[in-house]
Amino acid sequence: MKILVIGGGGREHAIAWRLLANGHTVFACPGNPGITAHGGTSIPGSDHLAAAREADVDLTVVGPEAPLVAGVVDQFRAEGLRIVGPTAANAQLEASKMYSKQFMVDTGIPTARFARVESVEDGLRALDQFPELPVVIKADGLAAGKGVIIAHTAEEARDAVRSLGPKLVIEEFLTGEEVSFIAICDGKGALALEPTQDHKTIFDGDTGPNTGGMGSYCDGRILTPEQSAAVLRTVIEPAVARLHFTGFLYAGLMMTAAGPKVLEFNVRLGDPETQTLMHRMDCDFGEILLAASEPGGLAGKSFSWKADPSVCVVMSAAGYPATPRSGDVITGIEDASEQQAVVFQAGTKQQGDDLVTAGGRVLGVTAAGTTLRDAIVNTYDAVSRISFAGAHYRRDIGAKGLKRWKE
Repeated sequence: MKILVIGGGGREHAIAWRLLANGHTVFACPGNPGITAHGGTSIPGSDHLAAAREADVDLTVVGPEAPLVAGVVDQFRAEGLRIVGPTAANAQLEASKMYSKQFMVDTGIPTARFARVESVEDGLRALDQFPELPVVIKADGLAAGKGVIIAHTAEEARDAVRSLGPKLVIEEFLTGEEVSFIAICDGKGALALEPTQDHKTIFDGDTGPNTGGMGSYCDGRILTPEQSAAVLRTVIEPAVARLHFTGFLYAGLMMTAAGPKVLEFNVRLGDPETQTLMHRMDCDFGEILLAASEPGGLAGKSFSWKADPSVCVVMSAAGYPATPRSGDVITGIEDASEQQAVVFQAGTKQQGDDLVTAGGRVLGVTAAGTTLRDAIVNTYDAVSRISFAGAHYRRDIGAKGLKRWKE
């Protein structure tokens, strides 16, 4: 098949890499140097419909959230073109935290107790409803994973309301382990991918400000089959049934003592979760995407996965997540690739003969191993071979998963 991938980050590079490995012809709009290096064709610009027509593709898959919220799926369907993703109306699950939380309540999907507010003044008053600290303050709209503050003091909570407002969701802090649970949906049913775990904050030990994600791992031991079945039954399937949802539905979960509760919904594959998912996938992703483009098309389909866990470590630019610096020369990718790692490019550009930084999260270095510990060692070995001025990465990606292994 000829498949168009909309987007140009690390998630889209990983999708393209998997589809290319499956033997498909891949175009990406706008794409990135890594996609081109792996054999895909980048189509510059942001006219996705024109790109699909120019390449005469059989199918399009959408990576980032912004085109989904802007209605790219509606646009393609109006032109009779196959595309995988939710409609603009259903993309509100990610575009508006206020909408999403109310949807969970209306649908009976378990989530944290919360308050919706539409002004800073109301937000400051609403904090009285959450006397126990920490408390979580979330900006209502799209924030690239960074519009959340966990306030540990009353002063931090007030400052968060002032900085993130006026439209906010304030919610109780849930205790447990976070899990990213993603399913591909065809409007009638859903097919779960392997659970993954993201690492959101910039520093080791889950400290510092939130980012778009500093690394992830994909390991079949994150959830038991019973837990995964429960999430499908109580979270994913009710949402699909109520909305006739199509595309990728991402439930950010907290596995609490009372069971899984939804922290947030996203309406696309996660980044950097996708890097580890694509690395572990052991089936034709293009055929599953094609099935998902038809109502009920996923019936009878299934994913298959390699047994070895995968780990992705994000290397970020100097200044990230505040004001990342661009233009630093990147070296060592070929050396890292020779160590059986795949280096997915997220914030890069070609500048003459040099590959340079051009975004906050620059690279997603991904490798596998026969055990999770082996995967971690192999990934950090590859990371050590790459350099650019100001490079930063966490050194504890995957460590929380080691407790599930008896080595």
